[in-house]
Amino acid sequence: MGVKRRAFLIGGAAVIGGGIFALQYGDYAARRDGLALTKRDKAGSFTGWLRIGEDDRVTLYSPHIDMGTGNATALAQLAADELDADWDKMTVEQAPADEAFANAWLGKGFIGDVAKGSAVLGLVPHSIYSLMARKLVGQITGGSSATRFTGQQGFRVLAASARAALVDEAAARLGVAAGELTTARGIVTHAKSGKSLRYGELAVAAAKRDLNPEPKLKAAGDLVYIGKPVPRIDVPSKVDGSAKYGIDFALPDMRVATVMAAPSRGGKLESVDAAPALAIKGVEKVVKFDNAVAVVARGYWAALTGLRALDPKFGDGGHGGVNTKAMYAEQEKLVKDKAGAFDAKGGKLVELSYRAPFLHHMMMEPFALTAHHKDGKLQVWGGMQDPLATRKAAAQAAGLSQDDVMFHPMLLGGGFGRKLPGENAVIEQVVKLAMESPWPVKVIWPREEEVRHGTYRPQTAMTLKASLGTDGKVSSWQSTCAQDAQLEAGMAPLYAFPAIEQNHAKHKSNIAVASWRSVEASQHGFFHESFIDELAHAAGADPLEFRKRHLAAGSRAARVLDAAAKASGWGSPLPQGTGRGIAVVESFGTVCAHVVQVSLRDNGYPRVEKVWAAVDCGQVVNPLNAEAQVMGGIVMGLSAAIHEEITVDKGAVVQSSFPDYPLLTLAETPEIAIEFVQSDAPMGGLGEPGLPPAAPALANALFAATGKRVRQLPIRDQAKA
Repeated sequence: MGVKRRAFLIGGAAVIGGGIFALQYGDYAARRDGLALTKRDKAGSFTGWLRIGEDDRVTLYSPHIDMGTGNATALAQLAADELDADWDKMTVEQAPADEAFANAWLGKGFIGDVAKGSAVLGLVPHSIYSLMARKLVGQITGGSSATRFTGQQGFRVLAASARAALVDEAAARLGVAAGELTTARGIVTHAKSGKSLRYGELAVAAAKRDLNPEPKLKAAGDLVYIGKPVPRIDVPSKVDGSAKYGIDFALPDMRVATVMAAPSRGGKLESVDAAPALAIKGVEKVVKFDNAVAVVARGYWAALTGLRALDPKFGDGGHGGVNTKAMYAEQEKLVKDKAGAFDAKGGKLVELSYRAPFLHHMMMEPFALTAHHKDGKLQVWGGMQDPLATRKAAAQAAGLSQDDVMFHPMLLGGGFGRKLPGENAVIEQVVKLAMESPWPVKVIWPREEEVRHGTYRPQTAMTLKASLGTDGKVSSWQSTCAQDAQLEAGMAPLYAFPAIEQNHAKHKSNIAVASWRSVEASQHGFFHESFIDELAHAAGADPLEFRKRHLAAGSRAARVLDAAAKASGWGSPLPQGTGRGIAVVESFGTVCAHVVQVSLRDNGYPRVEKVWAAVDCGQVVNPLNAEAQVMGGIVMGLSAAIHEEITVDKGAVVQSSFPDYPLLTLAETPEIAIEFVQSDAPMGGLGEPGLPPAAPALANALFAATGKRVRQLPIRDQAKA
């Protein structure tokens, strides 16, 4: 369904259901509620999202959760620059988990990502996006969206509008033209008279003025904070230990619970003898769920010890025959049946197949949510990637109105897509335990439970076919993949081939899947960029040069390829047994190219010596944080490519913790060099785009070093002689 039609249907349904007036009133009511939630005496609140106090302190209410990405600092930079605020008086607070703070900029941004500048976006009123946010996107932190959507399209514009309102208010008070006034560090100044007014003096009245929805933003040469390496505002509390995560939270008389679910997803709890757990000192209760058992105690160790003393009997839900080998066989049959006829048109046919496994998110902080039910009201505390959706899920689990439920967002010790509320049993578990308890209850999942009952990146099988013409260029391209139907079919190749066909076969199993860092770009980037390298080899061409044959001269992809290649010394001699590989992937509005240099360790595993990355994300807001995000993506991408794999046997996940699901170690981590390529492209994301090129660049480097191709992840020792 096209974006234009989708936007029409969403808008049309809303208009038919309640009319334009109802839409506008709903938007007004949300903003009114937001103002009430953030109201402070002697402070001016601009649409609820930005507040300026009498003391000139500027507070932004961010709908995004801090999970280590530094988004709060970037949001503050974007707003402070357009507001001409004093950086030392900038504060970012977590927005309440309330529909008043549903993120309309997010819905507009994601549609814009698909629409690619379509004029239809300008036809959709803000009230439609506000409705979509309240009903659909909520307060999601993900999709590399915080800076490029909420920050660039939201807070930056709002701050510019607020500054204009402050100037207009100052002009009225001073009796001068607004054009005679300047702003800097939270002060409006009239140079001719030498008079000035602080933002704190103007804010209450200025906030009552109508805001310009399309203010003029600063030119690049006038920016003070954007593009500068401002120290992250979240780091000090994390260093001194004052930052609190969900697992840190405690209340008086709180009980702690932990759980064990049926090993096979879809299985049910058949029986359990509670006596062994109740014999453990500190254990107070054993609670049966439909598919799990929980032990409630006065502390986590007692709860875990009690849980381990149990011997619950679970059914497999009819999934006892599900295993990894069988699933790959099913997927490959689906691919074969789904792929249409392919006409090489007289060219050389190249056909290859690839595999990518289920992957776990493996965040450092397992699930830890606390809930307390008292006097008909429910409160929940913890770190989740969508506070508003978590509140809704908790209300549903409790059978309460949302008005009777409050969710208190906390810092996340990692997420990568796992801590979105969908397919998330921990919310229902903690709510049920709290509803049946006179005390607050915290549920902590053991690491083993968290690994065995994740929502994984989908296992995928793909076959690629291409025709190579006598001119050494691809004349046609066909991809066919099979993976879980809940997720997208994949992504189009980056290159300008004359004919492209994409096919998707739906494959479903009892294993739950969800977004994983960079979503489909992680597997499909590996498939595409491995295949294009093999096509280059078949054409007898240099991998860099072959890619550029299929890119417009001066394009973003061509420029980042050239930058990465130049930095790495592409084409220069290397020692025997060492190779370089290259890959480029566009995702989340950002184009990223990697060159990986690799040799083999004694055990046959890759020794990644160095990675050179070139990135075009448009405007870089904070160079230090941008570099950290790309570096984190590279390390996670290499870890997944070399080591990580979730396998299934008898319907159950085999892996349980770090020993059998190893991550890249510090000793294995290569030197990394990152270059940002300047462009006037719209701002792209950075939390995810650094990951997808890592696996194919590494696999291509291994071929250069050993002559062996890797077509199935993880790599491990596949390239060993």
